[in-house]
Parts: sequence; C-alpha cells; structure tokens
Amino acid sequence: MSNSLKLSLAASAILAMAAGAVAVPAAAADGAKEKCYGVSLKGKNDCAAGPGTSCAGTSTVDYQGNAWKHVPAGSCEKMGGTLTAHAGNAKPVAKKKG
Repeated sequence: MSNSLKLSLAASAILAMAAGAVAVPAAAADGAKEKCYGVSLKGKNDCAAGPGTSCAGTSTVDYQGNAWKHVPAGSCEKMGGTLTAHAGNAKPVAKKKG
C-alpha cells in the first residue's frame, strides 16, 4: 500500500469519527425532550396522530389527544398535556404555579 493511499484512508477515518462526534450532541439534546399529547394544533404535531394518519403534521384537529409534540422535559403536564395518548381533543389547561 502506498503512503498516499495510507494517508487518504487515515484522513477518511478521522473525518468519519469527527462526523460521529458531531452527531452525539444532537442525540443528547433529544434526551431533554418528552412526548406531550394533546397540546399540538391541527397539522402541527410531531408524530402519532392515530389511525389514518402517517405521522408529523397529520393531526386533524387542535389538541388531538393521540397526537404528540416534542416539548422540553418536565413541561408537558405543566402546560396541560399528558405523557400518554388520551381520547378527545379538549383544550389543555395549564397548571397554576404553586
């Protein structure tokens, strides 16, 4: 194997490792989020909008109980959402600070 080929392979390996290191913080940031059901507006959900829908942006009504939105961890129930899917589409009621 020639030196230039070895250098090229080494550079490729370093770039691949660097790309993997960049992806880790993005994945870690997702860990600070939670799925919050019943808080998204019509067509603004992140995913899971029930039967007959494909995924993101497919909720058919505001506050659809089986459609979720990613929100900062710990904030879902404070804004009146739930951490599990539920029936109905009542407007969420934020919990009062106490």
